Amino acid sequence: MKFTGKNFKIAAASIFLACLTASQCFAGAWTAEKGAMYHKLSTNHYSADEYFDDDSERTDYAHNGNFRDLNAGYYVEYGLLDNLTLNGSISFKSLRFENDSIINKSSGFSDLELGAKYRILETRGGAFSVQGLVKIPDTYDENDAVPMGNGQYDTEMRFLFGQSLSPVIPAYFNVETGYRFRAEEPADEIRYLLEFGMDFSANCYGRIKLDGIYGMNNEDDEASISGNPTASPNYDLGKLDMAVGYKMDKNAAIEFGCRPEIYGKNTSAGVNWSVSYVYMLNPDKK
Repeated sequence: MKFTGKNFKIAAASIFLACLTASQCFAGAWTAEKGAMYHKLSTNHYSADEYFDDDSERTDYAHNGNFRDLNAGYYVEYGLLDNLTLNGSISFKSLRFENDSIINKSSGFSDLELGAKYRILETRGGAFSVQGLVKIPDTYDENDAVPMGNGQYDTEMRFLFGQSLSPVIPAYFNVETGYRFRAEEPADEIRYLLEFGMDFSANCYGRIKLDGIYGMNNEDDEASISGNPTASPNYDLGKLDMAVGYKMDKNAAIEFGCRPEIYGKNTSAGVNWSVSYVYMLNPDKK
């Protein structure tokens, strides 16, 4: 059963508030220490001239079509308690879809996402956590030529497990799975993520993630496809997210990322390139 309108907004807010009153880290399942903060400013360039069709085959957009997303994103985490971390993210986007016949473009803020991650269990070098998230679409007009999103509320519950591989190697892995309830027309989604990260030296590090979405095929019959090919009402998608970083000092780092979309269904098939500035602040280790 799908929620709609006002009832879904109330449910979304209730789930989020429950997460806040229960009682990424800086990576995956781990939570930040109380008072610690993590800030990440990113610039992204995404481009696609292909899409994954209904048979999961790569297909060129008709008439030399191309979709482009230039955006600046901000992500933040705050350690409210040692085992409870709040997080949020938003982007300002410039979207453009063009082919031999048309040029459609829009700009504005994307969906706002707010979340809370609670560490249930801490093991030797590892952590098991649960995270709740709400996606708020009130920052844009879904009727734009190329809308920033589907224009509906989402709520998500996710479980995360992370384990350090030190002292064997200076690395960690992280596994996540969750379910995203989507209001109104779009289909719900199963979300999953596999991550491996490693320090190459005292200052250099890298990570690789398989970040996946599986559409549940329960979209409304009236669901329509918007002018944004990344905002299909029901789709599958797998992204290979790769990044390397350099620690400029104990608080700041710069990261370079590449994220090709390697499999999917009924959605755009492109590549995202990014440059990010990361700043971490721990009140006990300024």
